[in-house]
Amino acid sequence: MASSIDLSAVNFDTTTLPALKNDLYLRAARGEETERAPVWCMRQAGRYLPEFRAIRVENEFFRVCRAPALATEVTLQPLRRYAGLLDAAIIFSDILVIPQAMGLEVQMVAGKGPHFPDPLRTPDDLQRLVDQSPGFSVDTELDYVYKALTNTRHALDGQVPLLGFVGAPWTLMAYMIEGGGSKTLALAKTWLFAHRAAAHELLGR
Repeated sequence: MASSIDLSAVNFDTTTLPALKNDLYLRAARGEETERAPVWCMRQAGRYLPEFRAIRVENEFFRVCRAPALATEVTLQPLRRYAGLLDAAIIFSDILVIPQAMGLEVQMVAGKGPHFPDPLRTPDDLQRLVDQSPGFSVDTELDYVYKALTNTRHALDGQVPLLGFVGAPWTLMAYMIEGGGSKTLALAKTWLFAHRAAAHELLGR
C-alpha cells in the first residue's frame, strides 16, 4: 500500500471543487434538525488502522503531514474501511506544524509522542522564533497544509465534508516550553507568572 502511492498524483486546483453530497455534519453544526446524529471520530485516521501503520513503516510522521498525497491517502483510509458509516473526513495533520513553522524542531518519538529537542526555556529564547523575521510568510511555511486540504477535497469528490483542527495558543505555548506532553504544565505555568510579558507575547503570536 505505502509504496504504491504516487506522491505526484495531486490536484491543487482551488477554482473548482466537487459539490458536497452529504451535508449532514454541516447541518448539525449549524443547529438544524437532522434525520440522525452525524458520525465521526476523534483521531479518525491513525495508528489503529493497519493501512496507516503500513505507511508509517516507510514514512516519518511529519513527512506524512507534509506530503499532500500521503496526507490525503491517510485521511481517506477510514472512509474506505468504514464505507457509508462516517459523515465527515478529518484532514491528517498535527497541531505542532505551527511551532515547526515558527522555527522550532519537533520530533514524533515512538512510544513517547511529540518531543522538542530545544524548547523555549527563557524569554530570550523567543529570539529563536522566525515568525516575525523579515520575509516570513505563514502561507509559504504551511503551504503543504493548504495543498493537502485542496487535494483531499478533490479526492473526496464531495462524499463528506472535510474537517480541520487547530491547537489553542495556550496548548501550543505549553508544548513549546515543556518540550513535549506534560501532566502538570509546571514550566508553562511558571512563564505566566515569572515572565508575564513574554508569555503574553508568545500567546499572541
